[in-house]
Amino acid sequence: MPEAKVRVRFAPSPTGYPHLGNIRTALFNWLFARHNGGTFILRIEDTDVARTVQGATEAIMDGLRWLGLDWNEGPYFQSQRLDSYRRMADQLVREDKAYLCYCSPQRLEGMRQEQMKRKQPPGYDRQCRNLTSKEKAEMEVHCITPVVRFKSPTEGQTSFHDLLRGNIVFENSTLDDFILLKSDGYPTYHLANIVDDHLMEITHVLRADEWLSSTPRHVLLYQALGWQPPQLAHLPMILGPDKAKLSKRHGAAAITEYRDQGYLPEGLFNFLALLGWSLDDKTELLSKQEIVKHFSLERISTTAAVFNREKLDWMNGVYIRGLSMEEFCRRSLPFLEKDLPTEVKRPLDADYLRRIMPLVQGRAKTLAEVPQLTEFFFVDNMEYDASLLSGKLGREEMLKALQISLAKLEALSNWNTASLESILRPLAEELELKTGVFFGLLRVAVTGRTASPPLFETMEVLGKERCMARLKLAVDKL
Repeated sequence: MPEAKVRVRFAPSPTGYPHLGNIRTALFNWLFARHNGGTFILRIEDTDVARTVQGATEAIMDGLRWLGLDWNEGPYFQSQRLDSYRRMADQLVREDKAYLCYCSPQRLEGMRQEQMKRKQPPGYDRQCRNLTSKEKAEMEVHCITPVVRFKSPTEGQTSFHDLLRGNIVFENSTLDDFILLKSDGYPTYHLANIVDDHLMEITHVLRADEWLSSTPRHVLLYQALGWQPPQLAHLPMILGPDKAKLSKRHGAAAITEYRDQGYLPEGLFNFLALLGWSLDDKTELLSKQEIVKHFSLERISTTAAVFNREKLDWMNGVYIRGLSMEEFCRRSLPFLEKDLPTEVKRPLDADYLRRIMPLVQGRAKTLAEVPQLTEFFFVDNMEYDASLLSGKLGREEMLKALQISLAKLEALSNWNTASLESILRPLAEELELKTGVFFGLLRVAVTGRTASPPLFETMEVLGKERCMARLKLAVDKL
């Protein structure tokens, strides 16, 4: 019998914006599907109505599109599939594999508090598991809307095979009678994901290892419904640099925040792929096509991956330097339009921009840094502290150097890199100044900064009029 074509799903809940951990799970599913010529399905698990966050579904889809994780089917919404879950819950009740539970929230909370006092593991005490027909009828009279609970076995073991971790065994005595259908008619994750994975013919479930402890429940549910479970792989979690669970302080921001911070999708794609998977023990830069070609479950680690912002910044910088100049300009433009000072005239002059951008492409780690790196090319009013000029020179030495520079540059007819260097490099020797010290003074005078792109190229792009005005301003500051 031929092996079923790979069908995987990414099934986020819109209870928050998609962060790195969610998207890494989506990426591994997408890579597995693409490597095997399979199908990648997007399913929105929106049955937790109370915790649903406005705009989260759109953010999930925007993040996937931005990263290039296109889906073949969906998005499916569980809130539109409630009949399927209710039908299966009813079937399990009829077959005595599940039961109606009438316990109030107050009783359940009291039970949990008592368990905590006794230092017992939390779990339902099965009070409603064996209610008589008469007892059920009394509950119905009081208009208590029941939940549906699964009848978990109280003895024996439940085992399953994980594609990354091998055979795993759970004692059934550790499992409680978990809820399948809530009193509002909405399913829990346990029921809905099982029903959908079966009906959507999912062949492989690749999900975070936090779901490992829930898997015996799902295996039992598959058995109760007479269905074959998909193959399972629980992905390693992502830790912060301090080996604690990844949180916002480490960088577990929404994927759209990385976009807004100026990371390139291809850089983040490469970085995320290496959080738990590797081609070998040395290769770090891989194109999307190369990752798809080589991706396999065998190369996924079972140990936690560590998020490293410095490595992400380095990798993103490499991808920025790899952009064509036209593409670098195009992608940087929204950040420049948004973040340059309001006094800078919009729209920006495209020809002028093309002259500036080659000077900063090698320095930017993110696109969001480009406005700060280029601001002095656009503003007329230079704001900087006069103390930046001082460096290793006294006031009189600086004044002399700047005034002689002004005189030499005033006479310069060809304002280009070569001409500027031919005037200013010999002038350092004439003034008996080290070139680094002299050029540092000029750099602060024309850019307002101690670090900038190469001085002579910068002066050429700024133009004679701007540079002369800024040198005169430096003299005035002194």
